Amino acid sequence: MTEKTTRAGFVAVIGAPNAGKSTLVNALVGQKVAIVSAKAQTTRARLMGIAIQDQSQILLVDTPGIFEPRRRLDRAMVAAAWGGAGDADLILLVIDASDGLNREVERIIDNLGHRDHPLWIALNKVDLVKKPNLLTLSVALTERLNPDKVFMISAAQGDGVPDLKGALAEAMPDGPWLYPEDEVSDATDRMIAAEMTREQIFNQLHQELPYSSAIETESWEDRPDGSTVIHQQIFVERDSQKAIVIGKGGSRLRTIGEKARAEISEHLGRKVHLFLHVKVNPRWGEDRSLYEDIGLEWSD
Repeated sequence: MTEKTTRAGFVAVIGAPNAGKSTLVNALVGQKVAIVSAKAQTTRARLMGIAIQDQSQILLVDTPGIFEPRRRLDRAMVAAAWGGAGDADLILLVIDASDGLNREVERIIDNLGHRDHPLWIALNKVDLVKKPNLLTLSVALTERLNPDKVFMISAAQGDGVPDLKGALAEAMPDGPWLYPEDEVSDATDRMIAAEMTREQIFNQLHQELPYSSAIETESWEDRPDGSTVIHQQIFVERDSQKAIVIGKGGSRLRTIGEKARAEISEHLGRKVHLFLHVKVNPRWGEDRSLYEDIGLEWSD
C-alpha cells in the first residue's frame, strides 16, 4: 500500500448511556476492545478501537455515554465524550431505537445542532422495534438533525454492521495509516486489564455498586517464564460495599478474579496471575491519579 491509496480517520461514537456504542465498536473492530454491560454508563474512558476495511483504517473513539453530570467523575466522562466528538473527522450518533427520544437523546440533539463535522446516525437494536415505529423515529431525527447518513443496525446481532463499516471506510480522508496493521486499540494493556476487571464487577453485581467502584493497577510484572503477575486495587466507597464485593467467604471476589483473569489472559496471549484487593475510600472519585489511570482528564 502507498500513501496515495490509503485512508485513515477518526470517528467519534457518541450517544446516551446503554445505546450500544461499545458493542458496535467491538463489532466494527472484529474483536473485543471495549467492555460491554447491560448497565448504563459502562464506558468511563475515551478508548479507541481500530477497524480496518480494505485500504482504510477507521479509528473509532468509543466515548462514555452522554448524560447529565452530577459528580466530578460524571463531568470528566461527559467532557471526554464531547472532546472525542470535537476531535473527530466524523460523528457517529448511536441511538437505541427501542428507547426512542428519551431525555438523554434530546440533550444530545440540542448540542449537535451547532456541529462542525459530518454527522451519521446509527439506529441500533432495530430488531426490537416494529418497522412503522422505526420509520417514524428516523423521520423525526432526520428533520431535527439533518444527518448525512442514517443506518439501521443491530450491533449485537451484526445486522447492518458490514454496510456501516464499508461506508465509514469510504468516508475516511486520504492519508497514511496512523497505527500498525495488527493493532486493534490505543489503550494500554494496563488500562484494558483494569477495564476487564471492572466489567466483571458489572456482570457479577446487580446493585448500584459498580458505579461506586474503581480499579487501579498497583503493580504489573512480566516474569521470565512468560507469565504476568498483576495486582489490582478495587476501590469502593463504604464498608458495606466492600462486603458485597468480597462475598461470603470471599466467593464473590474469587469469581470476579477468575473471570477477569481468563479475559486478561486471552487478551495478552499468556498466563496471568491476578490478585485483587478491595479497599474502602469514600473519596476515590477525588483521586487525581485514578483519573489518569483510566484515561480521563482531571478538572477543577
